[in-house]
Amino acid sequence: MDWQSNIIKDEAGMRDVLEQTRTIAVVGIKTEAQAGQPAFYVPQYLETAGFKVIPVPVYYPDVTEILGHRVYRKLTDIPGDVDLVNVFRRSEDVPQHLDDILAKKPKAVWMQLGIRNDEVAKKLAQAGIKVVQNRCLMVDHRKFGRA
Repeated sequence: MDWQSNIIKDEAGMRDVLEQTRTIAVVGIKTEAQAGQPAFYVPQYLETAGFKVIPVPVYYPDVTEILGHRVYRKLTDIPGDVDLVNVFRRSEDVPQHLDDILAKKPKAVWMQLGIRNDEVAKKLAQAGIKVVQNRCLMVDHRKFGRA
């Protein structure tokens, strides 16, 4: 399979990613104190939709729990498999997470609306990881969520 097929741009591909996802690690998640920001309320929505959400905040070094779940500082610190890494980082900050994502080997990476890094997407896709860029996971889940 050529790596470009791992760059998901169509609704059928996004639906497929969602159907294969149970566990979502959220890189750049915000805390309850920022409840009005997408980096908090999108993961909160995903949890209510039945996904297991694992918080991986970039800031907030003193926070040990978000949404009642233990916080991890790196994806590779999370025990077990992660189906999807949901990224809430500025496009230019995504490369600093590439090695951690590659080491964790999720099935897919979903960069939120407004987040796009084609170089990182290419490297992930070449490693066999499906990539969605510049899409809101909450909006798309509501639109064509799990069957």
